[in-house]
Amino acid sequence: MKNILLIGLGRFGKHIAIQLNSLGHEIMAVDIDEERINTVLPYVTNAQIGDSTNYNFLKSLGIRNFDVCIVTISGNFQNSLETTSLLKELGARLVVSRAERDVQKKFLLRNGADEVVYPEKQIAKWTAIRYASDHILDYVEVDDTHAFFEVEVPEKWLGKTVGELDIRKKYNINIMAVKENGKIHEIVSSETVLTDHITLIVLGEYKVIQKCFKI
Repeated sequence: MKNILLIGLGRFGKHIAIQLNSLGHEIMAVDIDEERINTVLPYVTNAQIGDSTNYNFLKSLGIRNFDVCIVTISGNFQNSLETTSLLKELGARLVVSRAERDVQKKFLLRNGADEVVYPEKQIAKWTAIRYASDHILDYVEVDDTHAFFEVEVPEKWLGKTVGELDIRKKYNINIMAVKENGKIHEIVSSETVLTDHITLIVLGEYKVIQKCFKI
C-alpha cells in the first residue's frame, strides 16, 4: 500500500482515484473546486480544497510523506507546470504529471516531473491497434516497438503443441501465458496444446505480431 497525493480531480483524476482506491492505497485528493472534491470523497482517504500553485498550501500537505505525487490538472497547463515544479522543490519522491500534447511532456520533464502520462495519445494508440485488428484482443505497450498482446490462436495452429510449431524460433515471438475462461495460466511448455478455447498472451514486436497472425 502506498501513500499517494492526487492533484486535479477532473474526469481523468477521478478515474485514477477510483482505481487507486480499489487497489487499497491511501489517497490525499486536492482540487481548487469543492464540487470535484465532493465527487471523489467516497474513494479517497483525505481531501483538501486549495490552490496547488500556492507554495505554502502545498508545503502544508507534507509532500515528503507521499510515495507518489500525481498531477492530473487539465485545461490549464501553466498550473500543471507550476504544481509539478513546486512538488519537486518541496522534496517529492516521485512526481507523475499528465500531458495533453508532446510539447507539454517536454516542459514537464524539464521542470520536475519524473514521469509523464499522456492518456489521450496512449488510449488512441490502443484503440487503433485493438479495433483495426481481427485477432488482437488486448495490448499493453512495453517500449516503442514491443508489447504484450492477447491474441486468438490461428486456425492453422489448432491441435498442435507449442513445441511442434517452434513459435519462438520461427516467428521470434514469446508465448508468456495462455488464457482460458478469463483465467491466466502462466505455465506454458513445449507440450502445451493450442485449442480454440484459449487465447495467447505473447510478447513481441508489433510488426512481427502483425505478420504472424495476419492482422
